[in-house]
Amino acid sequence: MAEIDIVSKHLIQTYPADFARFALQRDDIEGVEVLDTEQPSVRRPDSLLRVCVGGDEVLVHHEFQTTDSTDTSMPLRMASYIGRLIERYGLPVYAHVLYLRPDAGRRDPGYYLQEHPDYPVVIRYKVLRLSQLPGQAVLDSGSVGLLPFAPLMQPSAGQAEAAWLEQCVAKAWDMPLARSVKADVLTGLTLLSDLVYNPQTITAIVAKEYLMDLMRESSFAQYLTQQAREEGIEQGIEQGIRESIQEVLELRFQPEAVRRLATRLGDIDDVPRLKQLFRAAIQVPSLEAFRLLLDQAE
Repeated sequence: MAEIDIVSKHLIQTYPADFARFALQRDDIEGVEVLDTEQPSVRRPDSLLRVCVGGDEVLVHHEFQTTDSTDTSMPLRMASYIGRLIERYGLPVYAHVLYLRPDAGRRDPGYYLQEHPDYPVVIRYKVLRLSQLPGQAVLDSGSVGLLPFAPLMQPSAGQAEAAWLEQCVAKAWDMPLARSVKADVLTGLTLLSDLVYNPQTITAIVAKEYLMDLMRESSFAQYLTQQAREEGIEQGIEQGIRESIQEVLELRFQPEAVRRLATRLGDIDDVPRLKQLFRAAIQVPSLEAFRLLLDQAE
């Protein structure tokens, strides 16, 4: 979910000290620095911080997960991250996986284990399942960066989910923050809440005119609106090229046979490739030759 990724990374980059204190559960943290995680040709960590903890310089690594890791197991992924980070920086790595949904990460053991009697290897990291952590502590701490994640945490004993979400929204609204910051916090909170709460509950609490007016000003809302607009334009361009390819082929070859290619053309969402196929549709000597080009595109 792209919007969850955008919100999580923006918040930890904007409020890194909040996340370092939360993950390590200690306050003696200084000199927090957000490090660039760009690493060509390899999967990159979600967030990497360099901090001083009790006078020692360490790396604090966060991974945000909404689901279980399926293509590569999370222990193997974390072992890979930790090994590369140690090699690159030569510092201790304090690594954490934050599972945002209650049903995610239940089988994550928190370590990678190479079971060999002569060459055992254990690489440990901490698993933080937000649904098992007390949310009231986050509200009481006043940590701006963590507040949008509070609805994903445990409410107070006996408190209904809807009442907890409403309390989190009220806390964000009441905090003495700049208007732009408050807009981002409330929008981030609303987007993250969609991982746990049904849409009707969220709408009933958030769809108030004063809240909606504020959230429209959020950088998240503006970014996602722009992304949706660009995706719509891109999809329109793709569809236009596909229709042009169909028209050219139907003019040159047997229309019924051409129409049977529509599904295959619809599976291609790369504009440069579609443009190549359009030029080919004008030039190929036969429909079979065009089919061969389609085979190469898939």
